Amino acid sequence: MHGGAGQDLLKDAFSGNVRGMGPAVAEMEFEERDNEPFLFFAADKTDPGAYNLPLYLAFAGPMTTPGLLLAPALTRGFRFVIMNVNYTEGDRIIELEAPEDLYRIAALLRDPERYVIESVWSRDSGDVAAVASTTRLHNIAGKYTGKDDPVMLVRVQKMFPATGEVLAPYATGHFVAGGMRGSHNMPLMPVPLNSGISYFDGPPVVSCAAFCVHEGRLTEAVDAFAHPFWNRVRERVADKAMSMRRQGFFGAAMLPMSELEYTGIMEMMAELEERFILRV
Repeated sequence: MHGGAGQDLLKDAFSGNVRGMGPAVAEMEFEERDNEPFLFFAADKTDPGAYNLPLYLAFAGPMTTPGLLLAPALTRGFRFVIMNVNYTEGDRIIELEAPEDLYRIAALLRDPERYVIESVWSRDSGDVAAVASTTRLHNIAGKYTGKDDPVMLVRVQKMFPATGEVLAPYATGHFVAGGMRGSHNMPLMPVPLNSGISYFDGPPVVSCAAFCVHEGRLTEAVDAFAHPFWNRVRERVADKAMSMRRQGFFGAAMLPMSELEYTGIMEMMAELEERFILRV
């Protein structure tokens, strides 16, 4: 999990449960396999929707995950639990199954500021495959306090996609919400563990630690994005980030107004609205 005091940690008193306090939380409960490999993802300067595309490609896209065609345990597909994170009265979710509901899943996930994958489940075994945090800080604080810095756990191998199939989508450097003041669209950069933030308060980054549990003991973490291959990806993502920033505030470079409602621009727009006149 990740939390910054005074920004991401939004309550003074700790009651034993960090849910609803601000820090991103992802947890899963399962029966341990003989060897239990899993990946822990942690993103910074972005929101939970950043995982939508990688999860879609890893668990529903045979172009990315050939295991969906080749591995019997994967061919039955996966169930996606998707949450409307803008609904604040409770956890409003929908369960859709791939491949039958593939287009319906895509229709929701194209709006990552509203619809976020909460979890993915194997239809072959019924086991949980992935769990992502879904907390939106502005829904807790009622104002802009920073991006949500989401985390995610993904089980891999055997009845789940292979490690390489889960990692492959991050070579895209897809555009996500984040960057300076959390108000821009910038490409997501896969980085080594403990990397910092620099260019334009970004770019949004994601790191991945690979673990394995054997007989209840957790192995040392392996840095999944430290391989030389990802250096080339980072160079290309940096180029994409600079290209988008050349557009400044205009159009797709900045988030839509609905995502800027807790910042000063809304006050400015309200003041300008009063100055409009109807020409006759």
